[in-house]
Amino acid sequence: MELKYGSTLFTLDLPPKHLAGVIAPSPVVVDNSPADIIESALDGCYQYMSSFKPGEKVVIVTSDITRYTGSEIYLPLLVDRLNRQGIADGDIEILIALGIHRKQTDHEHQKILGPLYGRIRVTDHECDDHGSLTFIGTTSNGIKVSINRRAVEADHLILTGTIGFHYFAGFGGGRKSVLPGIASRKACIASHFTVLNPGEGNGKNRLAVTGNLEGNPVHRAMVEGCALAKPAFILNTVLGADKSIVAAFAGDWREAHEAGCRFYRERFAYPLTEKCDLIVASCGGFPKDINLIQAHKSMEYAAKALKDGGVMILLAECRDGFGNGTFFSWFRHKNLEEFEAALRAQYEINGQTAYSLLQKALCFRIILVSKFPTQQVEEMGMIQARTLDEAMELAVGMLPEEWRCYLMPEAGSVLPVAVA
Repeated sequence: MELKYGSTLFTLDLPPKHLAGVIAPSPVVVDNSPADIIESALDGCYQYMSSFKPGEKVVIVTSDITRYTGSEIYLPLLVDRLNRQGIADGDIEILIALGIHRKQTDHEHQKILGPLYGRIRVTDHECDDHGSLTFIGTTSNGIKVSINRRAVEADHLILTGTIGFHYFAGFGGGRKSVLPGIASRKACIASHFTVLNPGEGNGKNRLAVTGNLEGNPVHRAMVEGCALAKPAFILNTVLGADKSIVAAFAGDWREAHEAGCRFYRERFAYPLTEKCDLIVASCGGFPKDINLIQAHKSMEYAAKALKDGGVMILLAECRDGFGNGTFFSWFRHKNLEEFEAALRAQYEINGQTAYSLLQKALCFRIILVSKFPTQQVEEMGMIQARTLDEAMELAVGMLPEEWRCYLMPEAGSVLPVAVA
C-alpha cells in the first residue's frame, strides 16, 4: 500500500498474517461535479441572498492553508451569486480565519482564492491587532468575544469552510469560522479552555471529544460566540479522502452545520471490533501534515484503534515545524499532573494540544517519521525515524511475535469507533 508523506509516498507491504485491516472512510459515491454540488447548495441560500442590495458590503470568511476546503472552487461560485445580486467586486472582501495561526503568503492566498486572486480583496485576520478587533458580547460562561472589525462592520457576513472531525470541539466548520477563526487571542484561548473541567486536577471534560457536539462545552462556547456575530449564512464543504468535494451544506449557520456533521459522522466513522498492536498512520500528506499541531489530529484518531502499550508509526512530514512557536516549550513538563497544573495556570491553545500529545506518548510507543531533529522528537516522548522502513524495523522489535496491524492511509479523515 502507498502511504502519503508530505508531497511524496512511502510503500508498505505487510504479510497477510499481520494485517488486521485498512481503516479508511467509506467511499462516497458522487454523481455531480464539485461545481454542481456547490451550485446546488447555494440554490438553497436564495432566501438569504435575496435581501442583499447593491452598495452593501459583504465579508466572506474562509479557512487558511492548513485546512484545505475547496475554496478555490466555491469562492468564485459564491462571488458570482453575489455579483448577480448586484454586489460589486469592490464591496466584497475575503477574510482568512487564521485564529492564532501565522499570516499567509501571497502564494497561499492565491491557492485559497483561485481565480479570484487579484480581483477580490483578501485580508488575514490578526488576533493580536487590538485596533482591528471589536467587542460583540459575552457568552453565558463569561467569555468576552471580540472579533475582526471588518466582519462586524460589513452589512452581511458569510462563513465558509469544511466540516471534519475535531479532537475536542467535536467537529470543525460552521461556528469555528468566528470563534476561534476571526476572534481575539484572548477569546480563542477562553473558548478552548472550556475543554478542562472546573477545578485543579479534574482533567479534560469527557464530552469534549472527537465527533460529539451534544453537551460539548467547547462547541457550546463557539456556538454562542458565533451567534453574537450574526452571520447571514454558511457554506461548508465535505471532502473525500482525495480532497475532492463530495457534499456541501449551506443555509442557516447552525442548522446547515449540524446537518453536515451528521452526514460526516455517518460516512467517516469506522466501526471497530478489536484494537491492534500496531497502527501505521499517514495524515494524508500535505497540507494535512504541514505541521505537528495539524498532524496531531491523525495521532488522536489512530490512537482509538491501538491497544494500551501498543506501537504507532505516524507519517507526518511537518515541513512547517510545530505550527506555533510556543508548542515545543510545553514539553518541559514530563508528567500529566504537572502539565495540567501549568496549563490551568497559563492556558494556551497549543499547550492543550501538547498535553494531548504527551498523554498518547505516555500510553503508547509512538514512532514519528518526520523532518524534526531526533532530540526534539525524544523530548516530546516519541521515537524518531526518517523513513517508513526504518520505523517498521524499530516497531517490530517492540511487538509480540503474533502482532497485528491496522493501516490508516488517511488517518486525519476517519474516526475508529468501537462497536459491541
